Amino acid sequence: MLRVVGSSLPRRLPPLLPRAISPTLSRRRALLLLLSSSFGFGAPSCCRGSSLAHSYASMAAPPVAKKVPLELVDHGDVRVDNYYWLRDDSRSDPDVLAHLRAENDYTAAVMSDVKQLEDEIYAEIRGRIKEDDIDAPLRKGHYYYYERTLAGKEYAQHCRRLVLTDAPITVHDVMPTGPDAPVEHIILDENVKAEGHDYYSIGAFKVSPNNKLVAYAEDTKGDEIYTVYVIDAESGQYVGQPLKGITSDIEWAGDDHLVYITMDSILRPDKVWLHKLGSDQSSDACLYHEKDDTFSLGLQASESKKYLFVESGSKNTSFIFYLDTSKQNKELAVLTPRVYGIDTTASHRGNHFFIMRRSDEFYNSELVACPLDNVAETTVLLPHRESVKIQDFQLFDNHIAVYGRENGLRKVTVYRLPAIGESIGQLQGGRTIDFIDPTYAVDPEESQFHSTVLRFHYSSMRTPPSVYDYDMDSGVSVLKKIDPVLGGFDASNYVTERKWAAAADGTQIPMSILYRKDLVKLDGSDPLLLYGYGSYEICIDPSFRGSRFSLVDRGLIYVIAHIRGGGEMGRKWYEDGKLLKKKNTFTDFIDCAEHLIRNKYCSKEKLCINGRSAGGLLMGAVLNMRPDLFKAAVAGVPFVDVVTTMLDPTIPLTTAEWEEWGDPRKEEYYYYMKSYSPVDNVAAQGYPNILVTAGLNDPRVMYSEPAKYVAKLRELKTDGNLLLFRCELGAGHFSKSGRFEKLQEDAFTYAFILKALGVGLDWVLGC
Repeated sequence: MLRVVGSSLPRRLPPLLPRAISPTLSRRRALLLLLSSSFGFGAPSCCRGSSLAHSYASMAAPPVAKKVPLELVDHGDVRVDNYYWLRDDSRSDPDVLAHLRAENDYTAAVMSDVKQLEDEIYAEIRGRIKEDDIDAPLRKGHYYYYERTLAGKEYAQHCRRLVLTDAPITVHDVMPTGPDAPVEHIILDENVKAEGHDYYSIGAFKVSPNNKLVAYAEDTKGDEIYTVYVIDAESGQYVGQPLKGITSDIEWAGDDHLVYITMDSILRPDKVWLHKLGSDQSSDACLYHEKDDTFSLGLQASESKKYLFVESGSKNTSFIFYLDTSKQNKELAVLTPRVYGIDTTASHRGNHFFIMRRSDEFYNSELVACPLDNVAETTVLLPHRESVKIQDFQLFDNHIAVYGRENGLRKVTVYRLPAIGESIGQLQGGRTIDFIDPTYAVDPEESQFHSTVLRFHYSSMRTPPSVYDYDMDSGVSVLKKIDPVLGGFDASNYVTERKWAAAADGTQIPMSILYRKDLVKLDGSDPLLLYGYGSYEICIDPSFRGSRFSLVDRGLIYVIAHIRGGGEMGRKWYEDGKLLKKKNTFTDFIDCAEHLIRNKYCSKEKLCINGRSAGGLLMGAVLNMRPDLFKAAVAGVPFVDVVTTMLDPTIPLTTAEWEEWGDPRKEEYYYYMKSYSPVDNVAAQGYPNILVTAGLNDPRVMYSEPAKYVAKLRELKTDGNLLLFRCELGAGHFSKSGRFEKLQEDAFTYAFILKALGVGLDWVLGC
C-alpha cells in the first residue's frame, strides 16, 4: 500500500521526494513538488575570503530590522525576542511586508553583478530538458493516461487515448501514436488553468471508476489549502459545485461519491467527509472527526479500488477505518484499533485485508493479513527482521510487491500469493529485483491491480529518471521511459560511490557520492557540496537531478549524508535522531564533513553545505556549532525558531509534531530544544557565507522564522561574509510552482554559491 497520510506529511519536508507523495500523480508531476536544493564549489585562491563580501558592501546596505523586545518566560527561563514582531499571520502588515521587500531588494542588489552568470546557468540547466515530452502512459481500463509537457510552457497537460485491445496488460504494451492511432484527448491543461495566477499546483488528479469524470485539487496560493473541481472527462464541463477549503486527499467512493478531508484552524487534517455529486458541500456527511490535536487524518484507496482507508495517525501511533465503496450505506468501520505505539497501514485483496504493522517490539515492521469478516484474526506473512525494514507494499490479483530497506538501500521483492479464497500463510520464495548502481533510488509507480505488471521508478545520481514495467511471473523488466538529458550528457563520465563516516559514538553513517571522474583530483583541493536532512524517518535516496550537473561538470563533488533522524538504516536510525537524541543528527553531519576533509575529498575552504526545511534546522544548528568548518551554506525555508514555534499550539501543525521534536511545555524538552534551536543560539562569532530563503504563504515553516533568524544574525555576527535573505511573496513551502521558475531558483542559488566562493567571477574581479 502506498501510504498517503496527513500525519505522515510533516511540516518541514526535504528537497527530495518523500514516501508519501500521492501515487495518483505521475512521477514527473510528483517531481514538481520537490523543494529546490542548492550546490556549490570552490574558488580560485585570489577570490577567497570575506573580502568578497566587503567588495560589494558599498553596493547596498543590508536591512536592519527594528528591535521590539518581547520577553518570553517559560520554566523560570527568560528569552528576549527582539524580532517577534515579524510574525504576522495575516501576511498583510505594512511594516513586515516592507522589511521583506527590503531584504529582497538588498539580495537583488548584491547579486546583480552575477546576474549574467545566473542567466548562463539557467540556460544550461534548461538546455538539458526536453521541453516537449510525455511521461510513460499508464493503461487503466479502456484508456492510456499520461501527462504531456509543451515547449516553453510551465505546466502539464493531462491526456488520454483509447486502448484498442481487450488483451491483458503486459510489459510489452505500447501506446499507439501517429495518424492511425486513436486521437489524443486533453482532459485538463494546467497552463490554461494557471492563467492569471502567480502560483498554480494540482495536488490530486483522480479519475472516477467508470472513467467518465475527473476530480482534481487546485492550489493557487501555495498555502496547500485546495479547491476540488469535478469535470466531465470528455467535455471538460464542470459537474456540480467545487469543494472548498480541503486537503489534497480525495478519493472516489463509487462513480457518484467523493470522500475528502478538511482541516481545523491550525491546518490539522481532522475531519473526513462524504460528498454526493450534485449536492451542496454544506450537506456533506462527516464520517469521522479526530479531536486529538496530536493526530491527523489521511485517506487512501486500496489497489483493488473496493475499499477506502482512513488513517488517523500521530508520529508514533496510527489506526485505520475502512469503507466499502460498493455499499449504498457508506460508513466507516474499524480495521485496526487505537493502541499507543502501534502504527498500521492497510490494503485489500480478495477476502483479506493486508496490514503493515510497526510497534516497539517489531520496530522495522511486520506484514500480516486478516479475513474481511474477522479483522482480529491475523496471520503473519512477513515477520519482523532486525536487518530489513518494510516500508511499503503493493497488491495485485496474484502477487504482492514489498518495498523494504536493507543496509540503507531500497529493496523490491515480489511474492506470488495463493489464489483468492485459499488459505494464506508466511510468504516464501520471493524474487528480488536487481539494480546496477552502488547507490540508487527506486519508488513505486501506480500499477494495475488486475495484471502481472509491477511499475516502478528508478534513478541514481548518474542515471536519469526511468520507468520500468516488471513482469512478476517471468522476472523480465522492460524500460518504458527514460527522461532524456540533453546537452551532451554521458552517464559514463560520472562515478557514484558509497562511503561510511564514523560518528563520535562509533556509529557508521552512510554517504552517497557523485563526481565527474576526469575533473576531480581527490587530493583535498576539490570543491564539495554536502547535503543533509535527517528528520521524520524520511529517506533521502540518491536520485537524479539534472541541474546538479551544472556544478558537477565544473569539478564539484556532491555528497548526501544519510544522518540519523532519517529512516535509511531502519526505525532505530530514526529514533536515534529525534526528541532527546536530536543532536545526533547535527553531530553526524559534522562528523561526515570532517571525514570528507580527512580523506581528501575537500578542505574547509571548499566545503559548502545545503539543507531545506527540517534540513534548514540542520544548517542553522551546525552553523552555530561549527561555523569554522564551512565556506558557504544555503538554508531553504529553514525551521530555525524551534522553541518558540513548538511552544505555540496555534501555529499550524505544532501539536502534531510534539512526538517528533518534544513538547517544550515540559522542562526537560524545553532546555534540550533551547540548547540547539538556531535562533536561540546565534552568537557573536564569525559565520560563513549564508543564503536563507522563505515563502510568505508557507503553512509548514512560517516565513517569520527565517526572517527572525537573518535579523538576529545581522545583529550579532562578527564577520564580513555574505548574508542574504530572499522571501518569495507569492509562494509557499514548495516555492514557485512552474517547472522553469524552479530552475531559475536553482540558477540563483548556484550563482550565490559561486559568488560566495569567487568562482566564475573573473570577468567581474579581473582575477
